[in-house]
Amino acid sequence: MNIRAKATLLILVLLAATTLVSYVITVRIMNNHIADRVIQTAESLGRSIAPSAGFLMGAKDLLGLDYMVYQIRKTNPDIKGIGILGPDRDIIVHSDIKERGRKMEPAGGELLRKSEDGTSVRKISGAPGSLIEIESPIVFMNKNLGSVVLSVDWSVLLTAQGEARGKVIGLFAVILALGAISSIFLSSSLTKPIKELSSGVEYLKRGKMSKPLRIFSTDELGRLTASFNEMSGLITSQRDRLARNAQELEEAYVSTVRVVAAAIDARDSYTLGHSTRVSDLAVALAKEVGLTGQELDDMEIACLFHDVGKIKIPDAILHKTGRLDPAEWKEMRRHPEYGADILGKAPSLRRFIPAVRHHHEWYDGSGYPDGLSREGIPREAAIISLADAYDAMTSDRPYRAAMTKEKALSTIREFSGKQFSPELTPIFLEIVEKTDEPAVMAPRSG
Repeated sequence: MNIRAKATLLILVLLAATTLVSYVITVRIMNNHIADRVIQTAESLGRSIAPSAGFLMGAKDLLGLDYMVYQIRKTNPDIKGIGILGPDRDIIVHSDIKERGRKMEPAGGELLRKSEDGTSVRKISGAPGSLIEIESPIVFMNKNLGSVVLSVDWSVLLTAQGEARGKVIGLFAVILALGAISSIFLSSSLTKPIKELSSGVEYLKRGKMSKPLRIFSTDELGRLTASFNEMSGLITSQRDRLARNAQELEEAYVSTVRVVAAAIDARDSYTLGHSTRVSDLAVALAKEVGLTGQELDDMEIACLFHDVGKIKIPDAILHKTGRLDPAEWKEMRRHPEYGADILGKAPSLRRFIPAVRHHHEWYDGSGYPDGLSREGIPREAAIISLADAYDAMTSDRPYRAAMTKEKALSTIREFSGKQFSPELTPIFLEIVEKTDEPAVMAPRSG
């Protein structure tokens, strides 16, 4: 769940909780208010009937009492019954004619209110429902003549409360809906800068920061975004400068390596350009077997360094016109070890040691200096071995003339599986056979 969804959910939960609590409080206050209004209305009606009833009772006008009760009952349909009681609680007049003449016992039920003038309000429960009974004393000429009893159906109050609740629910539903919409817009406005910053950090991490982030406000988040833009601009500028410096260093490094390789080859006029030609052949083979990018770059550098150990070989051995005696040959065979020692003195060059040290290992294990065989020989060393052998065979040496291209390829084919990798040899032969020699290798002199 992203931050926008979390913010929206949090706001919606708080809004829903606040709305629910507000609804409960509002309904409770509203129900109490409606109950008070209904009861007050009933009380007022009872009090307003009492003086008129007292006057008519004093005049012994029963017909007038009956007409008054009829009219009040007719104009107030919520009133279930109206009775005029005498001092002994005999029913003198009642809206239900069958109730006349019988005695009404004092009402039981829950007393809701009793006023100073003697008016009482009770809730009477029972089948078929609940009633509110209001009884007001009839006093005329300071004489207690009886009381007025009104029965109001409790469902009237419940209906009024239900209608009011429906209106309140509708109102709060509208408030909740508007609040939900507002919360979505609010969370969007709050999280949009954060989302923009998050994407900016991701772009910066990947080195793809191409334009400043959008600033959506002038508050703290807006100022943070502006600061991020300044920081990312500085980082991008420094990274570009470092990249240029690294490129320049890499080019200088490669140039230095080429100079060193040329210096090594220049010690012997017969091997002048040997390292460069080996590099061209080896890189072509490396491409065919799937090496790419940095691996190809490392292959090129390793080829240029593959004979660096010959720096330590004495000129008497290196320039001898005849064949080397066993002691001299033993010393010459140490040039891979010398090369590895030289490269080991520079941490940045140590990754080329396996290729340099083992480019004279044989596939059958009879090579030098460590007698490695098969998959134990580093792949880069096995590639260099083929290129080195081919260039050596096709170059003039003091003790023999150069082989023809066909003779050199035949010899390599013959030693496949013995000196050379049987997997790499066919690929190497195909590369050389389909390519003209001058196009693959640099010109040789001598």
